[in-house]
Order: sequence, then structure tokens, then C-alpha cells
Amino acid sequence: MRVLLHALPWLVAVAGYFLLPEQLPLLSSIAIAALFTVSLDLIVGYAGVVTLGQAAFFGAGAYTAGLLAQNGWGEPISGLLAAAVVAAALGLLTAPLVLRSGALAGLMVTLGLGLMLYEAANKAAAITGGADGLQGAEVWPVLGVFRFDLYGQTAYLYSLSVLFLLFWLAKLIVASPYGLSLRGINGNPRRAPALGVPVKARLTAAYALAAAYAGVAGALLAQTTAFVSLDALSFQRSADGLLMLVLGGLGSLYGALIGAAAFTLAHHALSEASPIFWQLWLGIALMALALFGRGGLMGLLRKLGPRG
Repeated sequence: MRVLLHALPWLVAVAGYFLLPEQLPLLSSIAIAALFTVSLDLIVGYAGVVTLGQAAFFGAGAYTAGLLAQNGWGEPISGLLAAAVVAAALGLLTAPLVLRSGALAGLMVTLGLGLMLYEAANKAAAITGGADGLQGAEVWPVLGVFRFDLYGQTAYLYSLSVLFLLFWLAKLIVASPYGLSLRGINGNPRRAPALGVPVKARLTAAYALAAAYAGVAGALLAQTTAFVSLDALSFQRSADGLLMLVLGGLGSLYGALIGAAAFTLAHHALSEASPIFWQLWLGIALMALALFGRGGLMGLLRKLGPRG
């Protein structure tokens, strides 16, 4: 039964490929949003470091992959790796600024870093395309065989495969002694040093890891759409990611998947039904969940699930 529950999200994702062929671009966006939310869960849900600037790493990865493809290197797998390295390096550089301050000051630092990178990309229009976006990126076939098509078939399977691999890698990390130490730091940051846990080193590594995951998510967006806009670096993307995480449930990787899917589908359905007031209905739903469903959707599922 437990194995079936773990397999269920992936079975649903694969079924979507066959049952919803006209909605594959939407499903691809869900997979990318889910990976971005997983990156936030690693640093917020497990390490306890709240950030408002995760989009900085998402955008860094997107522009890295986009610029590589625009300048003649469109191999997708190496593009993902390059995006992960650039985003992780940015995370390592900025981690001391974020972690040396208190929670509120660190939150403001992440916000400031995100806004600075957004404006830098806007000003460097000769490189990034500025407000017009980065265009003309030609991505090669995945593994030299599977070309990106207009229907989004390759894009969805590619995005889902990357999400699957990185999700299970994240599962292994959070279940490892390192992951358990992150939970300990999150639960009691003052007691952790007394137990011999190098708090700053562990949090710095978690921050860089989460940045790498966000960078891969950004690279996936760039490669599957062959376009990168300033929206990849926007504060709205960071805020939406946090909403997805809270909606699904903090400290639960499956919650990150569920929250990303629920938020993206609700956004899509509500914006079509009520283009002007869709945010009102989404806000009401989030307030109801906060009042009656502690632990997000994952918390509700645990209450409804089998005992023992």
C-alpha cells in the first residue's frame, strides 16, 4: 500500500501524457513549478531558512541555458548541468549574506538580491534581451534523438524525467544524516552547535543545493519554451513558489509536488473562469486551507489516509 502511494503521483503524471495530449504545455509548466517548489522545500521546509529571492537562482539557470543555446551550444543535458553550477555558485556567494543575519534581516537580504539581479538583467539588454526577453535559443534534441515538438510531447517527458530524478535524489538527501541534521537545526538552532553540528556549513550547503535545484528548473523552462523573460527573475515567481509550498505542506517533498500541481491548475482554471477576480478566489481558498487544514494539502491527506 505504501509503495502504491509513493508511485501514485508519477502514475498520474504519466497518465496525463496519454489522457491530456492537448494540455501537455500546461503539464510541463506543472513539472517545472514542482521542481522549483522542491528547491524551496529543501531550504525553507527542511533547513528553516525563509527566502523571498529564490527566483534569482531560477532566473540565473534560465539565462545560463538560454545564452548557451543562443550562442551555439543547445545540448540540453549539459545545459542543465551548467545552469545548476551557475545557480549553486551564486548560492554559495550569497549564502554568507543571508545566513549571517537574523531571520527577518536575512529575508530582506534575499529579497534585495532578487531585485538587484532582476534589474541587472533588465539593464544588460544587449546580453539578456531586457524587457523583450532572450530569443532565438535553439535547443538540440534530447540525447540526440528526441526533438522538441510543437505539441510539447518531448518537453513534458523531458521535464517529468528531470523532476523524477531530482525528486528522488532530494528524498535520499533529506533521509541521510545530513538531512536529519538540517531538521535538527530547523527544530532547535541553538542546541545544534552544542551537539557538534556545524550549523553554518550545513545551511550554506543546503542553500547552494536549493539554488542548484532552482537553477535546473529555470533551465528547463528556457529549454522547453526556447525563450527567457525577466519574469524568470521576478519577485512574483518567488512568492508563487512559497504559496505552492505552503499550499502543499512545508517539510514534505510530496507536498511540494501536490502544492505546485494544485496552484498551477487553480491558477489556470480560475484565470479562465474569472480573468479579473481569479486572485480573490484563490486567496479565499488559501485562507480556508490555513484555517482548517494545518500542514497544507499534505496534512489533509495524512488525516484522511490510513492509520498505522
